[in-house]
Amino acid sequence: MTDLSYSEEEDEFRARLREWLAGALPGLPPKPSPDDWPGRRAYDTTWQRMLYDAGYAGLHWPVDAGGQGATPTRQLIFLEETEKAGAPYVGANFVGLLHAGPTVAAEGTAEQRARWLPPVLKGEEIWCQGFSEPEAGSDLAALRTRAVRDGDHYVVSGQKIWTSHAEVADWCELLVRTDPEAPKHRGISWLAMPMDAPGVTVRPLRTLAGSTEFAEMFLDEVRVPVANRVGEENDGWRVTMVTLSFERGTAFVGEVVACRRTLAALAAEARATGRWNDAVLRRRLGRLNAEFRALWRLTQWNVSEAQRSGGVPGAGGSVFKLRYSQARQELYEAAAEVLGADACDLDREWVLDRLSSLSYTIAAGTSQIQRNIVAERILGLPKGR
Repeated sequence: MTDLSYSEEEDEFRARLREWLAGALPGLPPKPSPDDWPGRRAYDTTWQRMLYDAGYAGLHWPVDAGGQGATPTRQLIFLEETEKAGAPYVGANFVGLLHAGPTVAAEGTAEQRARWLPPVLKGEEIWCQGFSEPEAGSDLAALRTRAVRDGDHYVVSGQKIWTSHAEVADWCELLVRTDPEAPKHRGISWLAMPMDAPGVTVRPLRTLAGSTEFAEMFLDEVRVPVANRVGEENDGWRVTMVTLSFERGTAFVGEVVACRRTLAALAAEARATGRWNDAVLRRRLGRLNAEFRALWRLTQWNVSEAQRSGGVPGAGGSVFKLRYSQARQELYEAAAEVLGADACDLDREWVLDRLSSLSYTIAAGTSQIQRNIVAERILGLPKGR
């Protein structure tokens, strides 16, 4: 069970963090336009460097990976306090900090950890994710991007889609097929690809909300050093499960706090506009409050379980991802009720968030995939035919 009480040392940590945030946040420059990706990269990496210099970067990462080796409770305190203070989220640092970096920490060699992890923690390098492919859909293992061994390099050709933050990334966590004759889950390798390598072409994709944090990526005989392979050749599916466990299990925890803050703001807005008098809306907001309180408890449990299992989240992350995706959509549907006619005004707060929430039941593994994982790995049900 998770111990939800706080020790004297943890209370002192919270107080120090609050004091540091109060002094650091006013010094940040204005947040750049959503369309200014170089500006967003600079803003996000500046904040990451501030965290690093203050000793808060990689708080829960292992010490031998450059982190602080903090307890799960301190990690959760950090997430709570930074969100409450309105501190920047990881932004363009998302892939490197929340799943590529942790994967290298868990599976990489000493040389790989020394090369890639410090620049992530210092905000010096950005990573993107090259997993999904146009014709694979939700079947990630059906990827076709080929990597042919040529001496000390792989020659990579293929296409990726929904490549997060590719426009500003320095590195890509890339899944490739290294043995086309093997069963599809057994012929995959996990590579770290430099984004400035010859043969890499990035084409931004514009989302429903108007943002371009995703891109298509075309790979034309890109040479990637064999030394950039994390894990053994053709063992990439296992390494990928480590990556996805971070992506689904702990990468969204800060967003739960953000959703709880949004819910409180919605209740305040409803009171100010008189919509609070609608008993149905009040019940809906009350149920969402209970939902996100429960999700925060599940977050605490998942983080604690990951710590006990060596830092890698388990299948419980799929339970969280499944329910959080739906709850986030329900939260912003409630926001539309609170806003009324203004729910169509793209300049109003929460409207773009409502549009982006529609993707959450697809991103990081569709809800259908999560249900299969829960059924097979937690409930022990037989695999579907």
